[in-house]
Amino acid sequence: MTPSDKAAQRGEPSYVWRSGQERRLQLILQEIDLTNARILEAGCGVGTYASQFRRRFSQDVEAFDIELERVKQAQAEVPHVLVAAGEALPYPSHAFDVVFSNEVIEHVQNDMIFAREMVRVTRPGGHLALFCPNRWYPFETHGYYWKGQYHFGNTPLINYLPDRWRNQLAPHVRTYTARGLRRLFKDLPVEVVHHSRIFGGYDNIVRRAPILGNILRGVLYPLEKTPLRWFGLSHWLVLRKQDE
Repeated sequence: MTPSDKAAQRGEPSYVWRSGQERRLQLILQEIDLTNARILEAGCGVGTYASQFRRRFSQDVEAFDIELERVKQAQAEVPHVLVAAGEALPYPSHAFDVVFSNEVIEHVQNDMIFAREMVRVTRPGGHLALFCPNRWYPFETHGYYWKGQYHFGNTPLINYLPDRWRNQLAPHVRTYTARGLRRLFKDLPVEVVHHSRIFGGYDNIVRRAPILGNILRGVLYPLEKTPLRWFGLSHWLVLRKQDE
């Protein structure tokens, strides 16, 4: 598997901790107390979030990813990292206070089974928190396929096409409407604590053109409190597990 194929199928994890990652962490803290919690990062990439959880909030942090190379990198910061698929988690039921997943569910083979597995390993009263792509963001950020060749980058308006066309251009990744995302958890013992849409961190733009990047943040972040959040980059969903 070439690097470009891996990027298409698995996405690219967060390799460094920048303001975009910190902003997402602060959103988590607005909804969930991580202090001394038993935390699982579901689809950890190289362990960027898991390592921050462990350094700042709790030593009881575990994680998994499907890519062996990424797991090896993550183990340098987080000892308990396994190679696993999201559809068959190697953890007992009701094991974790918090299950966190950052832009992963769109890549797994079966997102309904992954959702069920994350709920299964969350204890009653615990929380499941995830970010995933919003169907109505104007760009598809995972690239696209054309005539059998993968093209990396942000591509406008692909996700606005009907499914039969959209899925030919981007068969490697899902994207979700609010209703479609909630449908994954409809028959599971969870209640919605928080559901919104957020815009991105735009750290690469800030690094290349600080003035432009900061203007972009200053314009887009306030929109998250208006109906225009409908166009945000990602869903931000927090669920609480109920007694089964």
